[in-house]
Amino acid sequence: MSRQKQRRKQIVERVGHLFLASRRLYGSPKITKMLGKEGLRVSQKTVARVMKEKGYFSRTVKKYKATTQSKHDYPVHKNILNQSFIAQRPDEVWMADMTFVPTQEGWLYLASIMDLYTRKIVGWYADRRMTKELVLKALDRAYDQQRPKESVLHHSDRGSQYASHEYQDRLQQYAMQGSMSRKGNCYDNACIDPSIASSNESSFISLASRPENRLNKASLNTSNVSITRKEFTHRLTIVELV
Repeated sequence: MSRQKQRRKQIVERVGHLFLASRRLYGSPKITKMLGKEGLRVSQKTVARVMKEKGYFSRTVKKYKATTQSKHDYPVHKNILNQSFIAQRPDEVWMADMTFVPTQEGWLYLASIMDLYTRKIVGWYADRRMTKELVLKALDRAYDQQRPKESVLHHSDRGSQYASHEYQDRLQQYAMQGSMSRKGNCYDNACIDPSIASSNESSFISLASRPENRLNKASLNTSNVSITRKEFTHRLTIVELV
């Protein structure tokens, strides 16, 4: 085999290895850079051609996706909590929020409710659509599990799902007092806000990153975006039973 063919074979093998090792996330620029660090100098054009020939197409994971729809005509509550992230007892203050997870079938939305005193997720629900039913089911689960004996201060952002008449009726049914973040101020809900972080082109759900959060027992890393919606919700269910 000629030296040129040997080099070609080496490039093809290394490109394939790096692409699969990245869980199909890396594109030609990143792989070209990594090959250079290995001492294999090759142009990005060559890497792109090899990837095209082999069918190596990178999967882009969005680093941000809005979950708050604050443009609506529903009434909103005052910010009673006012960034006072301290509670004196369980079921005194509940923090509600939504996040999203990339899966094989597309985005999976996760609504959760955290007890500010215990810092545990007391209710959650996941679905492929970001609707008021998503947050309603998370609230119902939290109430059914905790059955608070006294009034709860319920704090959320001012998104349409939480401001909807149906959700507010449920808060009244459960004798809860509403509190909402100020418009455009993410710090008002900072102690639960489960934003998606990005590290080395891999995305993971940071909702489970806090040691005091019961969800941290699950392996919720979604960096390879190979998890299915069913698998993800199953992991959450297992954690809830632990």
